Amino acid sequence: MSAFDLSTFVVIVGVAVLAPVLVQLPLRIGIPVVVAEIALGILIGPQGLELATEDPLIEFLSNLGLAFLFFLAGMELDFNRIRGRPLNLAVGGWLLSVVLAFSIAAGLQASGFVISGLLTGAALATTALGALLPIMRDAGVLESRFGANVMAVGAFGHFGPIVLIAVLLGGDSSTLTSILLLSSFVLLALAAGFGAHRIPDHVLGKINKTMHRSGQLPVRLSMLLLIALVYLASEFGLDVILGAFAAGLIVGMIARGPQAEPLHVKFDGIGYGFLIPIFFINSGMSFDLDALLASPSTMLRLPVFLALLLVVRGLPVFLLYRRESDLPKKERWPLALLSATALPLIVAITEIGVETGRMRAATAAALVGAGMISVFLYPLLALKLRGGGSAEAVGAVVPADVELLGPSGMPRPASSETLRPSPTPSPPHPARP
Repeated sequence: MSAFDLSTFVVIVGVAVLAPVLVQLPLRIGIPVVVAEIALGILIGPQGLELATEDPLIEFLSNLGLAFLFFLAGMELDFNRIRGRPLNLAVGGWLLSVVLAFSIAAGLQASGFVISGLLTGAALATTALGALLPIMRDAGVLESRFGANVMAVGAFGHFGPIVLIAVLLGGDSSTLTSILLLSSFVLLALAAGFGAHRIPDHVLGKINKTMHRSGQLPVRLSMLLLIALVYLASEFGLDVILGAFAAGLIVGMIARGPQAEPLHVKFDGIGYGFLIPIFFINSGMSFDLDALLASPSTMLRLPVFLALLLVVRGLPVFLLYRRESDLPKKERWPLALLSATALPLIVAITEIGVETGRMRAATAAALVGAGMISVFLYPLLALKLRGGGSAEAVGAVVPADVELLGPSGMPRPASSETLRPSPTPSPPHPARP
């Protein structure tokens, strides 16, 4: 590694340390950590203080951080909590968002505002599940009924667009070929999940014995699954995020309940402690600020896209959830705002658009900028309107066999068992800080 590469890496790691320190300052407006990371990335990047530039090492770690972000999202997604009405409403809401997004984008294309209505519509119909996850966890509302609705909306609001992109933007492949490739990948992922879920208890017991030793076999097996499915998704011409999320779902099916908390804690440390901050910081470094500030008309695109995100993803909440008893009226605006929070997929879609000449650099910068502001503004407004999140508000259930350590409430299982499929749904594990 050259001295330049090492200095860039040191600066980025230093920014990753600085971001959570800044958000702890006694300010009147709470700033999510991911927003601080993106803002600091812009500051140190080529269009800021020029303290760091992207190189092959940073690009690799950033991509790995993105994969880890959705691997953890898959692990957190408990279908026992979101199935039924939350998932049905989330699917219906996203389909309605797609209709709104492509109708609006078609009008923008006809007026010359954008080049591709398809790409713009796909970007507007996204929800940043990965960005919402740490914000919701830090606020302490992930384990509530409201959190279940947010997870359902976020899950389908992110992976619905991935499927849409895989089918409609499948490169040189036809639509039929893209559908077949996607179906094949899903079937292989389901087969892997079914096989993993059927691992005998005595085999799991032998694997678990290495959890608190240097072997760390559960961690190594999970990492192998993550890398294998990411590679498989890329070979199928699909978004690698789909492979990462599928790997997280499979691991989550096995590592469920309070007895799996040690594994979750280890992955939290790897992800949120190292890899994921690099992705968000690098996203800020890559932001094309010059293209956004090129002219007043270009700058006006940003608030337009920011408002359209709220219209496209927020309006279905008021249309579909108005009679839901599990979602009080005061929580509809918070859910609408969180549904409109978008960033990672917008970055991916705009990169495709700029590289293929189907999107102007100014439009891409405005969309990414709107996504960045949505990650900062919409969750902040949502939590303020809802009244924030606390242990009392969430009503999290702490199982009797879990001992709480210190004021942070970090759960420690009474048993050393880590991976064990449960025949019946386990109660949600307590929210981790």
